[in-house]
Amino acid sequence: QVQPVESGGGLVQPGGSLRLSCAASGIAFSIYTTNWYRQAPGKQRERVATITASGTTNYADPVKGRFTISRDNAKNTVYLQINSLKPEDTGVYYCNPIRGWRDYWGQGTQVTVSS
Repeated sequence: QVQPVESGGGLVQPGGSLRLSCAASGIAFSIYTTNWYRQAPGKQRERVATITASGTTNYADPVKGRFTISRDNAKNTVYLQINSLKPEDTGVYYCNPIRGWRDYWGQGTQVTVSS
């Protein structure tokens, strides 16, 4: 059973930064497309960033210029660097590696932006 594990969330003040990590045994992120999603309280889960197997990245409009997705193949870890945090970035952030019918979700990591 593949279970991505997210980490790095926490409570941060507006304008602050966090780096989220996603690790998973049993898969190689280098051959997966990996998405980061977030779910705010009372809202639907939304995709915020994607990195393909070839390294192409894509971002949702609300996070462009503030979020950066990256991957370290040697560590088999995908990261989400979040800068200039806003209260509306609050939510649970999930890592979602996909390859064909393989579609895995982690338990998420909580990000709370508040003064």
